This record gives sequence, structure tokens and C-alpha cells, in this order.
Amino acid sequence: MCATAFMFPGQGSQYVGMGRDLYESSPAARAVFQNADEILGTDLSRVCFEGPEEALRQTRCTQPAIFVHSVALLTVMGDGSAPATDGVAFTAGHSLGEYSALVASGALSFEEGLDLVRVRSEAMQQAGEENPGAMAAIVGLSDEEVESLCAEAAAEGIVQPANFNAPGQVVISGSIPGVMRAVELAKSHGARLAKELSVSGAFHSPLMLPARDPLWTALSGATIRDARIPVVANVTAQPVTDAEEIRTLLDRQLVSPVLWLGSMQKMVAEGVTTFVEIGPGRVLQGLLKRIAPEATAVGIDTPHDVEMFMKRVS
Repeated sequence: MCATAFMFPGQGSQYVGMGRDLYESSPAARAVFQNADEILGTDLSRVCFEGPEEALRQTRCTQPAIFVHSVALLTVMGDGSAPATDGVAFTAGHSLGEYSALVASGALSFEEGLDLVRVRSEAMQQAGEENPGAMAAIVGLSDEEVESLCAEAAAEGIVQPANFNAPGQVVISGSIPGVMRAVELAKSHGARLAKELSVSGAFHSPLMLPARDPLWTALSGATIRDARIPVVANVTAQPVTDAEEIRTLLDRQLVSPVLWLGSMQKMVAEGVTTFVEIGPGRVLQGLLKRIAPEATAVGIDTPHDVEMFMKRVS
């Protein structure tokens, strides 16, 4: 069986100018951006369209920006008579992108999703400021080798895998001394690349624990429905539709590794042959080429991309 999955990018995919052509060409997309500005009480649209880049890179701005852009694209992809997700077997999102995937799957409304993303992004930024940490990309070692060197480097401080992104590509996260020691060990263990990333916090590590209480308070009060389309969860790399399980997994996701490689492999095993990345950039398409080179990757970031996709499926 051939099937399609929608996937949604996370932090790091943003760029100045994202969504501007969508806003200008589509009344439906414009309404999404304007609704977001009203809900957030900020001019998020202007920062997306004009920058400055430094502002867009701030976690409290980055996450809502990517979420709103992804949902605006999804809205334009629907033709008014049928939702854009007709015929979609699974959705998945990388970290922040999981909230976009939950909107696509019908588990969250746009408004509920944006409110959760707002709380999450502000809490994560504050946690990063209160508990300075680091992240680094390790390329060329197996998952097991990275886990082993993190265990060895833990003598210097907290450090653990944060994103299992593709074969031989893992991001680690934790305290600055712990991550720096792991980077040293990775180089001595033969990694092709071991490089610190420019981030504002040690995401998906115990250093994000202070963000968990405010996020859980928001999650506890949020209206989450059973998903119409299974969402492959970051924490388990397994499909989930139950509302209460989704709520629990979003809480755990904050301090748990993103099992992206396993998520993609699960969908391929379930018969998915086409993966559509909806949102800014091409990060997930690049990872997919390393995970499942035989799969078809489609990117939707602009009105032209939407038009080409709609012609493809019509």
C-alpha cells in the first residue's frame, strides 16, 4: 500500500521573510497570521516578514513563527470543500513541529495549539536563561556510540542525546561542560563532525525541567481531542490518537530525546512512500534522504509550492 505522511519542521528552520508571499497572496493565510498576532498580542507577522533575524531566533518568537507559518500553509492547502489532510495516513513533527502535526491531525485547534506553543516557547527560553546549556551535532557515529560517549562525558555534567535525526546523525544536549566533553570524546572516537550548535538552551534535556510545570499547567487545561489521523510521537516513534496519551507525551517530549529516525522508519514500514514537509525550510527533507532515499520528499513553503502540490494530487 502506498501512502502519504505530512511532516512539520521545528526550531532552526525559520528564516526572515517566511510567510510574506503567503500572507500577500492568500486571504485564508492572512487570516491565520492576523489571528495569531491578536492571540499573542505581538506583531509576530512583522518579525516573520521583516526580522530582524536576531529577534526571530529568540525561542519565544521562533516557535510561534514556525507553527503559524505551517498552519497557514495547511489552511491554504485545503480547498474549502475538503481538508488538506484527506488521504493522509500519518502526521509527525520534529519537536515544536509536533504541535503543527497535532493541528493537522485534528487533535488541537489552531488557537489551542498556538496558546500551548506560546507557553512552551516562553518557558523554554526562560529555562535556557536560568540554566545555560549547550547542544552539539555528532555525525559519523552510531546511536549506541553516542549514548556511550554521553555516559562517559556525564562525569563533567549533564549530557544526553536530544535528537536521533538520521543514521549517523545525533544531536546531544546538556550542561556546557558535559556537552564540551562529549564533543572532545566524539572526535577521539572517530566522529566525522562534532560541532556545537547556536541555540538558546539545552533542549530535550533535564535542563528544561523548569519549563515542565508551566507547560503541564497549560496542557492540563487545554482541549485536546482524539486525533483523526495517527500522529507519530517524538517520544515513542509510535502512532498515537488518544487525547490523554497525546497530553502526556507532549509533557514528556520537553525533556526526552526526539526519535525522528525511528518515527520515519515506522511510517516507511507502515507503507508511507511520500513525505510532505509543510513549513519553512527543507531540513526534514534532507534528513529523509538519509533515512529512506527511496521515498519521495515534497516541500511546501511558498504559494508556488502549494500550487504545485495541489496539481499533483488533483
